[in-house]
Amino acid sequence: MADGVQALTAGPRRPGPPTAVRADWRSLGEVALAVVAGAFALTQLLLVRPGMGLGWDESVYVSQVASHAPAAFFSAPRARGVPLLVAPVVAWSSSTALLRIYLAVLSGLALFLALRCWRGVFSAPARTMAGALFATLWVTLYYGPQAMPNVWVAVGALAGTGCFLRAQANRFDRTALWGVGLSAALMAWMRPVDAVWATLPLLVLLVGVRRWRRPALLMALFAGLTAGAAEWVIEAYVSYGGLTQRLSDASRVEGGLGWHFAVGDQLRALGGRTLCRPCTGAAPPAAVTLWWCALPLLAVLAAVVAMRTRRSAAALVPLACAASVAFPYLFLIGYAAPRFLLPAYALTAVPVADLLVHLLRTPGRIRRPLTVAVLTCALAGHLAVQFVVLEHTVHRTTAAHREWAAVAAGLHRLGVRPPCLVTGEDYVPIAYYAGCSSAAIGGHDASTTAAAIRQAARRMPTATLVAPRGGPPGYARSWTAHRVSGLRVYVASAPERGGRR
Repeated sequence: MADGVQALTAGPRRPGPPTAVRADWRSLGEVALAVVAGAFALTQLLLVRPGMGLGWDESVYVSQVASHAPAAFFSAPRARGVPLLVAPVVAWSSSTALLRIYLAVLSGLALFLALRCWRGVFSAPARTMAGALFATLWVTLYYGPQAMPNVWVAVGALAGTGCFLRAQANRFDRTALWGVGLSAALMAWMRPVDAVWATLPLLVLLVGVRRWRRPALLMALFAGLTAGAAEWVIEAYVSYGGLTQRLSDASRVEGGLGWHFAVGDQLRALGGRTLCRPCTGAAPPAAVTLWWCALPLLAVLAAVVAMRTRRSAAALVPLACAASVAFPYLFLIGYAAPRFLLPAYALTAVPVADLLVHLLRTPGRIRRPLTVAVLTCALAGHLAVQFVVLEHTVHRTTAAHREWAAVAAGLHRLGVRPPCLVTGEDYVPIAYYAGCSSAAIGGHDASTTAAAIRQAARRMPTATLVAPRGGPPGYARSWTAHRVSGLRVYVASAPERGGRR
């Protein structure tokens, strides 16, 4: 297999070390990857901390399989991959800490397996460096232990592209062929549309370039995408009025897909804004955004160096996939979230890491030590910035989640206990924390009507959450007002709940 990969991605072969020496170096490379993956999982637990409560989107995903809370409204863009991923823990335990530990360990293992898929395409030092670069981004660490799909799309794209190059180089590599199919299924399972964008360059190569045509590989890729997206497509016809309607609804939820120059929005989100919608305000300091601005330049340089060393496919294929999966989030939606670009970061990390390893190996009594010193300082500064942003983001998020938990506890004190219904401000996570159903009569997640809420209030404890300066909706004007943790809470009066007596 390695010979085939080298024929595809490398230049003329040079005499190598003895087989036993190569085996030892390969073993050391696997150990280095394991260390990076283990450090990734451990750093998540130390810096993100298992005690951070669930966020809004996490509450939606987890509630689909939770045993202690009703399922929240599941909007058109979402897929069932995350609920199935967390089901082994959530189905029997309500512990957020246990869920965080489970996901941190699982994401570390997934990163290790994804980097192994590049064995024979890039050297062990390059793969190790790539893993370290991706795993130390604040956004990767922040979302690694969260019940969110983006890290899983990223590792799926990373693994699938590596297996694709291996399968192209060696048509007898059945493991790589399976890897392509399973990686495509994982991506489509998590976010079907992202899976299409991430694999689009691979499909173009397989269909449009004669020397890349491999029917077995094309079938594996299509089979993986189909298997992963099958449930999403079936659900579209069962619950959303068809596939076209679901795609249309998904576009509406995203603010209407069309030409939007969101590069500046993504730049402004780098300071720790997990959702930038609307994305106003100044950009973070230059020290925070420098790596992001330098990344495209490093990618271009990596491609140039790879072509000069006759290893263009190994660099250009992942970079093309990275550009493809990033395109809709940079130019087709009108807001930003740093997690959207995680697959692009994972794919770009491999050729950029290979470039850095190449620079570190540059000969010269003066040039090489100088290069090592400059890169070491740059990487140290980069890590410092990433960890500062991560700490700030985790602190702010944890405080917000604790406020939600305090509101849920306040609802319990007011008699709003399961079975119950919560609507209004931040209603989805607070309802999940309280063990209640959630509903909205407007917005992207509209799932009920005012009449239905009034009817529910006759059968179960019902509360509407309102911002401090806001007024109650029409259906709650006669309800009893309370103040809980900064929110105004309107609880349906006892006579309206007479059905439960």
